[in-house]
Amino acid sequence: MVFWFLLYDVIGKDVRVGTHSMNWDDIRIFLAVARAGQLLAASRRLGVNHATVARRMDTLERDLQTRLLDRRTNGCTLTSEGEAFFQSAERMETEMLDAQSKLGNVDRTISGTVRIGSPDGFGVAFLAPRLGPLLERHPHLKVQLVPVPHAFSLSQREADIVITLERPDEGRLVCRRLTDYTLGLYASAAYISRHGRPARFEDLRHHALVGYVGDLVFSRSLNFVSDFMRNWSPTLEISSALGQAEAVRAGLGVGILHDYIAADDSDFVPLFPDRKISRTYWAVTHESLRNLTRIRVLLEFLAEIVGAERHRFVRGTAAAGSAKASHSH
Repeated sequence: MVFWFLLYDVIGKDVRVGTHSMNWDDIRIFLAVARAGQLLAASRRLGVNHATVARRMDTLERDLQTRLLDRRTNGCTLTSEGEAFFQSAERMETEMLDAQSKLGNVDRTISGTVRIGSPDGFGVAFLAPRLGPLLERHPHLKVQLVPVPHAFSLSQREADIVITLERPDEGRLVCRRLTDYTLGLYASAAYISRHGRPARFEDLRHHALVGYVGDLVFSRSLNFVSDFMRNWSPTLEISSALGQAEAVRAGLGVGILHDYIAADDSDFVPLFPDRKISRTYWAVTHESLRNLTRIRVLLEFLAEIVGAERHRFVRGTAAAGSAKASHSH
């Protein structure tokens, strides 16, 4: 029966698999369920009723005359037939998106939904307040910004565009370098008035330090502390860049903060401004989405707003060596 999944034709919204004809929307819903692992989560992502998702899965399984999902109270998993069909369904999705894009049948008015996954520092402190002009320019476009400190899977379609700190070297992905950015040491004026300002870098060992929760660091690029001090031992650990910034603002210790968040904020006092570390933001999308107009528009918008304020991202001695944003595949 598996050979059915390897032979298909896309005709309008109908897909012929072997001798069986199905509606493309049923396959699209199947992909959402397979990726989410739950009917309810898939229905929320698709914006359709939970009962509709369940009914469409029943229809698809009936058309294929096989069971694709093992449904349980806490979610669902793919059967062996479901795993095989999932691989072919992803190829159908790629071809459908590519065909629609080439034929101009999508995004004529820049509509639809684009989900952006991002570290919270970039997503909340920089991107969120700058989305207004984009949404005014394209009123039919919906942007879902998910600025949380964890890694996103493009292959599982957890996001359409992901802002990462490292350039992926595996998978069918398209990468665009957005910008380098610097981080430095900061404290609050209230903290310094109570505990004094460290005169030497080594004096930091005697101060309260704010840092990441070590076992929740999802990217090796977030391991800032080793670039500053071998035995950095935070008294307060927070798994969010913005959470750390707020803790430093409240006078709870010295922290390593993004310069584009802290440098122009009078609540923060820079310490040892000649000591900077540099990281890079990349915008990454799945290859199957690269030709969709709404994806291109979002990528161009990201490059535009970052480019207009690049001076905010790179500070101090690292500024002279900052690389310009470029495209990379």
